[in-house]
Parts: sequence; C-alpha cells; structure tokens
Amino acid sequence: MPRIGIFVRLKEKSFQLLILSPPKRIWGIIMDKLFLNIKKIMLVDDEPELLKMVTEILKDDGFLNIITAASFHEAVSTSKKEKPDLAILDVMLPDGDGFSLMQQMHTFTHIPIIFLTAKDEASDKLAGLGLGADDYIIKPFMPQELLLRVYAVLRRCYKEDVSLVSLEDCIIDFSRAEINKNGETVALTAKEYTLLEILARNDGKIVTIDSICEALWGDNPFGYENSLNTHIRRIREKIESDPSKPVSLVTVKGLGYKLNLRK
Repeated sequence: MPRIGIFVRLKEKSFQLLILSPPKRIWGIIMDKLFLNIKKIMLVDDEPELLKMVTEILKDDGFLNIITAASFHEAVSTSKKEKPDLAILDVMLPDGDGFSLMQQMHTFTHIPIIFLTAKDEASDKLAGLGLGADDYIIKPFMPQELLLRVYAVLRRCYKEDVSLVSLEDCIIDFSRAEINKNGETVALTAKEYTLLEILARNDGKIVTIDSICEALWGDNPFGYENSLNTHIRRIREKIESDPSKPVSLVTVKGLGYKLNLRK
C-alpha cells in the first residue's frame, strides 16, 4: 500500500507527515479529491466581486485551475481556447443570456454546466434544467452548498475506475501500487503513484506542471520542478521500453505532461 503525505503549515514553514499503509477507503477518498480538484472550472459572471469570491471558495477547497469570463462572447472564446471541464454560468450577462450561452457551448463541447444566478423563478430553473444544465444554484448561496454541488456534478460526469490501466509497454495496477512490465513487477513510490493516478484520470489531456507540483507538494509548489523532472525520469524508466523516446508519458513543452492510455 502506498504512503501518503499530509502537509501541515505552521506560520512560514510546511511539514510533511508520512502515513504508512492507510486504509483503502481513506486512500480512495484522497485520490478522488485530487482527481476532482485538478479539473479546470470556468466561471462566467459580469460581477467582478462575485467572480473573485467564487474563485477563492474553489481555490480554498483545493481546486487548481480556475478561469473566468465576464461576458457571453468572452465565455465562448475562453471555452474554445481553454477547454474547461466544468462551467458555472450566470443567466444574466451584458451581451446575452446564460441559457443561449449554454446552447452555443454545447455545439462544440459537452462539459457539464451549473447555473449560478439571482433569477429565482421556478420557470427559470426549469428552463435551465430543461435545456440541459446539470444543476441550478440561486444567489445568495452558501459556499459549502456550492462546493457540494460542484463535487457532485464532477463525480457524476467524470468518475471512472482507473485501478488497472494499460500503457503501450506495461500495465499499472493502482490497487497494488505496481507496474507489470515484461512479466516483471516493479513497485511505485508514493509520489510516483500520485503522479500517475492524476495523469491516468486525465487520459490524453495535458496536466500542467503547476497543477502536478501542487498536488504532490502542497499549496506552495514553487521550486519543485527539478524534483518533478526526477520523478518523471524514474517513472519513464519503469513504464517505457525506451525512456529516451517516451510514447506513454509525454512532455508537452512549456505546458506539462500527459499520459496516453492504450485503448
């Protein structure tokens, strides 16, 4: 069973506590939250203070990738460029409405959408849900309610079992923290396990360097890129036939890494 690191911050210093052999249920909860927190969320609202508040709520709970837009047209262009995993939309926008925005977004993406709006009429809520929204939250709202609904939608739309995944040259068994390659079994370290788990749940998608570092080393990942490079090199030695020419764990220059699972 892999180790997990829990970071405790006291004043200006961070201390890592290592817990050996955590119960499988606890490990599953930790990895589930890591997987969800790495998803990219787009917030669309024309109120700067609300955008700031919701961004802080999400970041304080561990979400790593938050992008914002203040208008209909900005939301469309941002969504096409950034490819978020979830959108939280206001209904009333200066150059359009959230319902029309959702319909336009659905012409090029199928991400889940939550409405966060002051429009509290039952007819508005029914209209939004009827057009395909995944949830409808009325302002004012409690931060914990927003978080619970965001997690519920993400779990419903993205939760997958990745306990056993196949790569080009090996199989990763996350339930045992092992790699099976050419008939031999190689153990994963705690950091390797976490890194591969995050990449596997984002099959074929780029995961940024900052996101990986934050997941591995806590909320102040600055200065860990060299350590990350070392972990990537060691993982490639375990999973690739030719680590100098990787085909499974690929570097996307200037952005991050992606793991290509075998279909």
